[in-house]
Amino acid sequence: MSIKNLFKKGTAVVMATLMLAACGGSGGGTAGGGAAEDVDPASLTFPLAETATIKGLTNFPAGTESEPNNRTIFKRLEEKTNVHVDWKTIQSDQWGDKIALEMANASTLPDFVFNAGFGDTDLLKYAKQGVIINLEDYIDKYMPNLQKVFEQAPEYRTMCEDADGHIWALPWIEQLGYEKTAIQTIDNMPFINLDWLEFLGLPVPSTVDEFEATLIAFRDNAAAIKAEFGIDGDIIPMSFIMNDGGQDPYVLINGFGEGIGDADKGRHIAVTDDKKVVCSATQEGFKKGTEWLHKLYTENLIDPEAFTQEWSTYVAKGKSGRYGVCFSWDVANIVSVTMDDLIAGKSWVPLPMLQADTKNLTPGNGSFTSGFDRGRCVVTAAAKNPALVCAWLDQMYDPIQSPQNNWGTYGEDDDFDIFEMSQNANGEPMLKHTWLGDASPVEVREAEAVGGPLAILDSYYDVYVTCPDDAQYRLDWIKNIYTPDMHTKYVFPNVFMTTEDTKECSNLIADISKCINTAKSDWVMNGFTDADWDQLQADLDAYGLPKYLEIHQKYLDEFYK
Repeated sequence: MSIKNLFKKGTAVVMATLMLAACGGSGGGTAGGGAAEDVDPASLTFPLAETATIKGLTNFPAGTESEPNNRTIFKRLEEKTNVHVDWKTIQSDQWGDKIALEMANASTLPDFVFNAGFGDTDLLKYAKQGVIINLEDYIDKYMPNLQKVFEQAPEYRTMCEDADGHIWALPWIEQLGYEKTAIQTIDNMPFINLDWLEFLGLPVPSTVDEFEATLIAFRDNAAAIKAEFGIDGDIIPMSFIMNDGGQDPYVLINGFGEGIGDADKGRHIAVTDDKKVVCSATQEGFKKGTEWLHKLYTENLIDPEAFTQEWSTYVAKGKSGRYGVCFSWDVANIVSVTMDDLIAGKSWVPLPMLQADTKNLTPGNGSFTSGFDRGRCVVTAAAKNPALVCAWLDQMYDPIQSPQNNWGTYGEDDDFDIFEMSQNANGEPMLKHTWLGDASPVEVREAEAVGGPLAILDSYYDVYVTCPDDAQYRLDWIKNIYTPDMHTKYVFPNVFMTTEDTKECSNLIADISKCINTAKSDWVMNGFTDADWDQLQADLDAYGLPKYLEIHQKYLDEFYK
């Protein structure tokens, strides 16, 4: 996943641009941009004839190797390129507090920030201050690997460009599936307890009425279920964490009304088939679906703690075997189930989309282009040889290199490797994921991977790298269970807004989202009237929803031009 934007707003340093210029920066650091320096690309063929040194800043997970040059990946890159990187590092859990200070100190800026994870506002701010340089010319002259990525998937170049066509950062791209098969199309996946269904002789429900009847069966047979499975604590037919991303239950309402649901829990927007941006909470399906969820609550089918519980409580009850239905990115996060059981379709299975007025799953916004971080790596105006820096960073986009940076490598001296070097069907080099046994994939990845700018396209699998086992079964679920019900034509794309529009949307959504989320929790528990519904619509208008939708519509129209 991409590093979350945790950066606090830093104070701009007076005279920053002048100080950076004194450091010998080139390539253009102002918002107006500048041409790449004229360096013969042939002189940057790796390995270099003489060792060159560049300076980088990155972060590392707590409890792992803090010196990047001690990691196998960077050792091999230095041998391959004859470029030595003088690193400064910050522990990942301190990055948000320290990176703004680093970027504000012109006298100590490195040549590049490898795991920046900058948001759009950060990029435009640093561009305006002259702290970072625009990279489009450097990409075209010195980054052939990234050029190939953009040629295969040109939408990513568009997504990297600001309103003036400048590229201020190098992206992180992780495709697992593509468009309607992408792993990000659904985050709050609903799961149902197959063991309970089989014990009660029930099928997996396919309509809202069947689902309700199934929850009632869980409730009415609680004593028998507890005795059969040795469960301590009360049986809970359905639990979730309202308004909490992947744990939110509103994926269940997709079959009501227009079939839009509420896929974007942060922005509450969707795109209709005629390319109109709408708010999910103004749709008839939202109203009808919320009424149905309230009915389930009145029938004691919903965990009463679902509106206030923390993650730890949610997981503790799940690991105790008390849930009939729950929601998450991966059910193994919530309940005690092995990956082997999930692959075999045992114990817990994804709940298909439920038929109500229609049957549809609205994919998550931005999901068609899969994993994407626009601000993963920046080159600063302090770089004395930005052409060399960009040429070295381009090695991260080599199809064999990117998977290693993202997940880990092979030939380590420790007990576990994410990969072994194997061959594809054509006898060419291919990274093959290894079986890690009881080892945590996350811990092994953190110990081996380096992150940074990279690209893994869906076309790479079984050519340059195998798909991770812990992603493959989820991809199979999406392709086989959910993709057939994704009748929506469009999702809101990942667009690069101006600073002004970003700030205005941020200010508007703060009140809009609070208003919608409050209504969801209150109405599912307590119900609502037509007057309450009308008041919600009036409140949303008063909080600036029309302007919020207008801004998003502008960028949607521009994207599809």
